[in-house]
Amino acid sequence: MYFHMPTKVYCETDCVRAHAKELASFGKKALIVTGRSSAFRNGSLRDVRDALSSQGVAYAVFSEVEENPSVETVMKGRAQGLSEGADFVIGIGGGSPMDAAKAIALMIRRRDDGAEYLYDANVPTEALPVVCIPTTCGTGSEVTAVSVLTRHSLRTKGSIPHKIFPELALLDGRYLLTAPRSVIADTSIDALAHMYESFLNTKSTDLSSMCVDAGLKIWSRSRRAILSGQPLTAENCRDMLLASMLAGMAIAHTGTALPHGLSYPLTYETGMPHGKACGYFLPGYLREADPAAADYLLRTAGFTDIDSLEDYYRATCGRDEVPSPVLAQAVDNTLASPAKLAQCPFQVDEAVLCRIAGLH
Repeated sequence: MYFHMPTKVYCETDCVRAHAKELASFGKKALIVTGRSSAFRNGSLRDVRDALSSQGVAYAVFSEVEENPSVETVMKGRAQGLSEGADFVIGIGGGSPMDAAKAIALMIRRRDDGAEYLYDANVPTEALPVVCIPTTCGTGSEVTAVSVLTRHSLRTKGSIPHKIFPELALLDGRYLLTAPRSVIADTSIDALAHMYESFLNTKSTDLSSMCVDAGLKIWSRSRRAILSGQPLTAENCRDMLLASMLAGMAIAHTGTALPHGLSYPLTYETGMPHGKACGYFLPGYLREADPAAADYLLRTAGFTDIDSLEDYYRATCGRDEVPSPVLAQAVDNTLASPAKLAQCPFQVDEAVLCRIAGLH
């Protein structure tokens, strides 16, 4: 059994300013990687700028990360990082900026390599130090070594083989308060999917399951707040960030399973948000799983049965009717991934995948 979590985490109000010295300790100039708007709106970018300035550390901002960041965006960020002389990278936002920050840190360090280096599993992993500051409650990328990028040449998404754990993660629930409720709903479903897929996984251990158990109990405390549509409290936001972090710790050791593998064509072909796309397949995945395990996962998260989970998903995220050809593509892509199939703890074939996807 193995457990490795090298990222140092602070989870507290105003933690960016409180730990400014540590944040600034990784170099002389930071490349701050973020999206186009949310970090400006929720105050996280201002806090990071102020923290770095207070320590006399320079910075540049790359704010062009799109949802589901592409290889091309990573290379654009690398170019800015090199021109600015950045020697560490700070990712602020949801999974997209944090994943992009890891890949950009890799490519700045490998300044003479082309984009093909990103997906070359036979070369060493060398990256600048990375700090992550999450402002959504889904991916847990701040405590994983994973970077998922969109590969337009293949019309899909995929994790790079390089493992890049952030050195430091700073979690402040205040940054969630201005997020659209649709983003909170989608990303919280992503965290739930991480925990369910980590537990129902051939790589699951007692230690990864420890993270799942704690994460589900914390996740359940804010489930009704998300469902009600009422304004979220600071406690709600802190709990959702903690649950997302614990879910990230779990998948850092097991990886994700079938719902994530099936989700990528939905995101690429229809534009469905990542968490919502993963949640689309969760009820079907649980229906195929060991009933006792499924019952434990449902009860610990506050659901009575699979139908109540599906009702919650519809109420918070909606339930788009995905075109059958896209679902068929999801099944075909997953069947062509031996590694993803190997993580499923029950017998899986095309018929099982079709049932999970709702293709009968």
